[in-house]
Amino acid sequence: MEYLAETLALGVDSIILAACIKQYYKNKNAMMMIQGAPYLEINKNLKEIVQTHPDGKLSYVSVRGTVKPLGNPIISINNPNVSGVVQLLRIKEHVIQRSTTGFWADSERIIQEVHNVMPFALETKGIQIEICDPLAADVLDMDVISDTFHPTVPSVMDHIWGFFAGVRQRGVQSTEKMLRKGTMITGVGELVFGKDGTLKLQPPANGTPFYLTNMQNYRILCVIFGAVGIILGALIIRKYWKNRLELEEEARRKIRIEESRRERRRRMRDEDLPENQLCVVCKTNPLEIILLPCGHVCLCEDCSEDITEQCPVCRAGIEKKISGICFIIYFS
Repeated sequence: MEYLAETLALGVDSIILAACIKQYYKNKNAMMMIQGAPYLEINKNLKEIVQTHPDGKLSYVSVRGTVKPLGNPIISINNPNVSGVVQLLRIKEHVIQRSTTGFWADSERIIQEVHNVMPFALETKGIQIEICDPLAADVLDMDVISDTFHPTVPSVMDHIWGFFAGVRQRGVQSTEKMLRKGTMITGVGELVFGKDGTLKLQPPANGTPFYLTNMQNYRILCVIFGAVGIILGALIIRKYWKNRLELEEEARRKIRIEESRRERRRRMRDEDLPENQLCVVCKTNPLEIILLPCGHVCLCEDCSEDITEQCPVCRAGIEKKISGICFIIYFS
């Protein structure tokens, strides 16, 4: 429990870092292909450049522009204020399924997945490039508009049936993603000059990957959350080291006290203490502990560890123990 807050923070950071690293490597190849493809600015001279090439096409280029629908955009079903050109609606079922080894594990399957597409173009300064077959893109970056999980509340019969069937329902997840209108994206593919006089970006005929990406910089996110993880780890190590030093100092202090007690006992034994200055239990060690509230000085430190309820002299309850040096007043 001592490191609970730091451990939880480090766990959350590790999960986010893992997700960023996964996305980074997922898009790393796309980034390399984008860097390798010639970049062309969308301007009024672009048509002439394409027309001068054989068959009126450039086999693999990179262009960047703003998403503009060629017609009425698609309105989000979860947020009427959001519109776009490509919409993904997915319903996913989450279950707990018993494996052949007898263990229960989380599982999921897609119940329904629907894509809605509105023709759109990439536009810069009034010049447009129509995007053909966006769903064929190897990478199609879309924003998550809604991601809702509806848990299942099973009845007693559902529990019984799930136990024998080996499947227990957890719930249904509904997700909506959309390529929003006005989003700045980079398209990498084959640029052709159409028969209708328009420029079109389409999947390359030679099988080279087709990308429509907003080029989110997951590398920066990996560095940020990696640094946060290092800081949290350093704080945990620092706290652990500090506690370890405190424990070592406490152990050394106990050793010093024990050595001091042994030395004190040795001196008192050399003085040949009378019986009334010896512990009433072991009759060997000198009196060292004051019992409260009765005030009797009748125990050594060793015996006081086992006697915790009643004073051995008056049987009064023990509320507190005070370590002290025994002294005896002799009356003549």
